[in-house]
Amino acid sequence: MGGSIDIWRPSADNQLLLKRAKLLAFLRIFFAQRDVVEVDTPVLSTTSVTDTNIDSISAQVNGANCYLQTSPEYFMKRMLASGVGDIYYLGKAFRDGEQGPRHNPEFTLLEWYRIGWDEIQLMQEIEDLFSLLFQYIDRAQPRVSRISYGHAFRERFNADPHQCDLQTLQRLAVDLGYQNWGNESRANCLDLLFSEKVEPKLPDGLVFVYDYPACQAALSQTQSDCSDRLVSRRFEVFLDRMELANGYFELTDASEQQQRFEADLMARVDAQKPSLAVDEKLHRAMQAGLPSCAGVALGVDRLLMQLYGATSIDEVLSFGWERC
Repeated sequence: MGGSIDIWRPSADNQLLLKRAKLLAFLRIFFAQRDVVEVDTPVLSTTSVTDTNIDSISAQVNGANCYLQTSPEYFMKRMLASGVGDIYYLGKAFRDGEQGPRHNPEFTLLEWYRIGWDEIQLMQEIEDLFSLLFQYIDRAQPRVSRISYGHAFRERFNADPHQCDLQTLQRLAVDLGYQNWGNESRANCLDLLFSEKVEPKLPDGLVFVYDYPACQAALSQTQSDCSDRLVSRRFEVFLDRMELANGYFELTDASEQQQRFEADLMARVDAQKPSLAVDEKLHRAMQAGLPSCAGVALGVDRLLMQLYGATSIDEVLSFGWERC
């Protein structure tokens, strides 16, 4: 009884609740000044993402299965295909199996899309956002670095992540102590190696890692780099080595996207994950024509953690999961 006497209280103290409110206000002002329109999307839908690395939270509505949305992406892309223009979302998203110092099943996500932009332009806007944010909270400007995925990986492993064979990546994973990774996929091995050995060695400040391996393209376009290696037009953003955001030069080819969804479904079977239906409404929107655009999703709770030195996500949430 004594250990749970204050379980009714918010997780964050009052000062951090105020700082959270000010950050949300700043973000809305930033986009209003740039004529990016805030949109409200459903958090409950009859479909969800097929990505094997993301688990959805299911629910029942009138006896039918539905899902809390892991991001507003699919609904926002349907809006983009309808011609709404530049948009952003600032609100809740949900993922199952994610609880820990940096994860909560319910979290706050900032996601936005810029029509006619590529990933380079979007990275610049993120840099502008952080510059103004650090002025707003009266903090010294962060050092900004842009590093290709290949360069960062080679520095740690002396191997080219775009061209080395799968057996080499599996061996590197096993060498790190993951004995059962001898049969893992290329994408999963790369993800493990990068998070375990590359991310902890990234520079201080705001870091953009770009040109991810093609096998990790997700919903981004791919292209050949200056060395004629196929890379995805995707980037991730880190602040003092914590991953905050994931951005794409968005895939607009409906047929290619359908093929990637079908590959996801096969991977889900192999991983013994629950089967999911591909979002047919998104597919129809893609067929109607998704305009050329770049988009990014940024974790607001993690941003607060890094801005104010929190060691647990609960410290910046009004109510962490254990208090819900």
